[in-house]
Amino acid sequence: MYYSFIIPLYNRPDEIAELLTSLTKQTYKEDFEVVVVEDGSTIDSREIIAQYEDQLTISYYYKANSGPGDSRNYGMERAKGDYFIILDSDCIIPEQYLSKVDAYLQAGYVDCFGGPDAALANFTSIQKAINFAMTSFLTTGGIRGGGERVGKFQPRSFNMGISKKAFNESEGFGKIHPGEDPDLTIRLWELGFDTQLFPEAYVYHKRRIDWNKFYVQVNKFGKARPILNKRYPKYSKITYWLPSMFVFGLFLSLVMTFFGFFMLSILYFVYFTAVFVMSYVKEKSLRISFLSILAVFIQFFGYGAGFVKSVYNIFVLNRKPEEAMPEMFFK
Repeated sequence: MYYSFIIPLYNRPDEIAELLTSLTKQTYKEDFEVVVVEDGSTIDSREIIAQYEDQLTISYYYKANSGPGDSRNYGMERAKGDYFIILDSDCIIPEQYLSKVDAYLQAGYVDCFGGPDAALANFTSIQKAINFAMTSFLTTGGIRGGGERVGKFQPRSFNMGISKKAFNESEGFGKIHPGEDPDLTIRLWELGFDTQLFPEAYVYHKRRIDWNKFYVQVNKFGKARPILNKRYPKYSKITYWLPSMFVFGLFLSLVMTFFGFFMLSILYFVYFTAVFVMSYVKEKSLRISFLSILAVFIQFFGYGAGFVKSVYNIFVLNRKPEEAMPEMFFK
């Protein structure tokens, strides 16, 4: 198996340096290639890439901005590998990563896989809190990952592998963003390909975002899901409503508390206490535990609000997603 790492890049030369450095330290003994696609950056990284040409088999392409999905397709079309591994530029790769991926594929081949994400000790408190919110079984991380059957896992494109055959037959990622990864996954299922979670093939995902950017991100995640439900109704799940129901219940609990009814508020108190405790067990930090509560609230509120808005536009007003929410699509 010859592996090609595909990395779309937009205005982040500092990140690509960290990622490439981690790729030079892989314990995997066979050759592999790295394909970096600069997606119309105004601050390009060609000088950074050049510094790794004697350490990695690396190719660099610069093209007009057309979004991460199209950039990944661009890279896969030019890659030489039998199997493509797609990474976000804000990831750092553990030394054993490619060895783990290869071991999984040798033990039980699958045409598409996804791996989880983790946090390094030197991540900021906010990064660790957001990582907790995005990966915990107490949040939508559990809904996205652990709540799905392993054989029907929906890989996420920050850490995703796809065979050349599956890419060619599916034609890769579509124009929706975010949501291009579950869209591709469902089309792969429709074509008869399997997907699987590789639990030990994790990456360190830095997510260099502040609270406002985090809200915008999860809000778009919420908007994307009804679009996919409209396209692929048989894959719609009631669990996708949980963040919206969570937010509605939280506000209802406040109203009920005002009128002297405390049961629902107690349930939310127990939930957020569980978030605090689980975060503390993981990070051993009171600061991160408090920030995790904020991260979870932003995650549920942002996702839930985006989901409801998208449902209203698509299913109530019966508008085309591209017209109702043009910010969700690249041309």
